[in-house]
Amino acid sequence: MTMVKQPTVGKYFLFTYKGFFGVPFFYSYNFMTTAPTTIETDNELSAVNTILGAIGQSPVTSLGTYTVNSDSISTYDNPEIAFIYSLLKESNIDVQNEGWSFNTEDHVEKTPDANGYIAYDTNVLRMDLTDGEDKLYDVVKRNGRLYDKVNHTDVWTSNQHVNIVWLFNFDDVPSIFQRLITYRAAGRAATQLVANQQLVQLIGVQEQTARATCLEYECNQGDHNYLGWPHESRYSSYKPYLSLRR
Repeated sequence: MTMVKQPTVGKYFLFTYKGFFGVPFFYSYNFMTTAPTTIETDNELSAVNTILGAIGQSPVTSLGTYTVNSDSISTYDNPEIAFIYSLLKESNIDVQNEGWSFNTEDHVEKTPDANGYIAYDTNVLRMDLTDGEDKLYDVVKRNGRLYDKVNHTDVWTSNQHVNIVWLFNFDDVPSIFQRLITYRAAGRAATQLVANQQLVQLIGVQEQTARATCLEYECNQGDHNYLGWPHESRYSSYKPYLSLRR
């Protein structure tokens, strides 16, 4: 059996194998390496462009300040872009304020400062004491600090363990939540800028689909159980299918 190299066809080399009966057999092989596919998740720019596309507006190439012929130009000088970006930030806060598994952290130890205050960080949406059954304290946010409504003070004499709902930047949010945030902002833009009821309903369907995906993520990622077992504990429930093993 002999092998004869044929001219290239596209990016393939064709080889002809001549067997014992002289019947050619063609075999092709891709010798050229292809560049790996780059997949990017959403960011603020793509989210703003999605919202602009939803209301029938042209996309932008960048957000923030850029230079053209030594002139500094800000994308936010366009009031529509500034308004849509504001809607995106508002929707980001609203979605994360619900408290999902990706931005909720339990039993975080907080230490009072020199004045006895436990301050709210700028990226904290909600904070409550970990032990919810302890009625000796009832805390809220007041003057940017953790305030106890039972003892009527914001001065703490010991460390406290709290549950925190954090606020993350849009780029740090899981991709499925980015879609939910984007669709919610798009619905608000369609309501306030276009006032097209049919468009609002269509975007609302997409938002509901994205929310269903987020709930699926929450069920898988949250490790929830009806017994309410906390962290640093383990419970193995009865599994009927194990008894069927032979």
